Amino acid sequence: MPTIQRKEPMNAPAPSKKQQRIYRVAVIGGDGTGPEVIREGQKVLEAAAKVEGFSLAWEPHDFSGARYLRTKELVSDKDIETLRKADAIYLGAVGHPDVQPGILEHGVLLKLRFALDQYINLRPVKLYPGVWTPLRDKTPEHIDFVVVRENTEGLYTGSGGFLRKGTPDEVALQSSINTRKGVERCVRYAFDLTRTRTRKKLTFCGKTNVLTYAHDLWQRVFQEVAKEYPEVQTDYAHVDATCMWMVKNPEWFDVIVTDNMFGDIITDLGAMIQGGMGIAAGGNINPQGVSMFEPIGGSAPKYTGKNVINPLAAICAGGMLLERLGEKQAAARVEQSVMRLTPQLKSLAAGKMGYSTTEVGDLVARYVAEASAQ
Repeated sequence: MPTIQRKEPMNAPAPSKKQQRIYRVAVIGGDGTGPEVIREGQKVLEAAAKVEGFSLAWEPHDFSGARYLRTKELVSDKDIETLRKADAIYLGAVGHPDVQPGILEHGVLLKLRFALDQYINLRPVKLYPGVWTPLRDKTPEHIDFVVVRENTEGLYTGSGGFLRKGTPDEVALQSSINTRKGVERCVRYAFDLTRTRTRKKLTFCGKTNVLTYAHDLWQRVFQEVAKEYPEVQTDYAHVDATCMWMVKNPEWFDVIVTDNMFGDIITDLGAMIQGGMGIAAGGNINPQGVSMFEPIGGSAPKYTGKNVINPLAAICAGGMLLERLGEKQAAARVEQSVMRLTPQLKSLAAGKMGYSTTEVGDLVARYVAEASAQ
């Protein structure tokens, strides 16, 4: 991922000669087990920062369902301006059983993505050592690809409405908005990412035989931009075929680029083939601004406070955050430490790991520190 220029934390003294790299990270613990997994992620990131000689200034924000129930407040425009000043955002999970579905999704998650123009959703799909996958005979060498999902357009813009709502003649319209600018910047990001990888293969996932307007635009842009990247091998797959091949032959994929809706669907399939939500991390990227990193799973309220939830997805998201900050060696240490731990776990499922939430965080942090001595 492209790196960013760091910003100084609010009210922080000038950095000393011994401490030149300070990053402001906005922390949104969220609901349920969100704060628990983020605490373990912070623990690991602090260990990596100590090894690599930089500092993380944590700036907490409460955009939870619990807060909404108390105050009816979500994310305000003032909040957005504050978040713009951060170097990155670290999100746990947002979702409360007592809040009507859609309120937090639109008022927090989509508000942050759209207002901060986080137009790329980046999802590594990677099987780690010792992690069970439902795909028979597939090993880590077979499952290692990245999905680049357009994140601010498509069906998720909320464009549409009702006609004669509540009557037998009701009509509901939901329009997919695809702009040349939005499609091209997503496609270019995917090409830039692909040429940094070993295989250099990029697949456009669409439905050109049915979505003859939106995906005609996508395909034309994809083919035009491809001419500027002769080193990248390109191909195309319908979304239904993509789902089939992700299950049968995941090794065929290196990088996949797709629209918002299809990306939402295939990344959940990707999470399952890499072992489940307990290991799936993602980033909402603004290459020119502030980006947000999160575990893919939800708030899992039934496990709240039991110290059994798996924090590895949050820890992996933290590793992505470090890479975005330009601390690539620290990010590599985090991933290597996770890979050292995964063969020791009985399962990735909550309560079945063989370790508690805090023990998993402690072990990964310890491995990060030990790696520095090697």
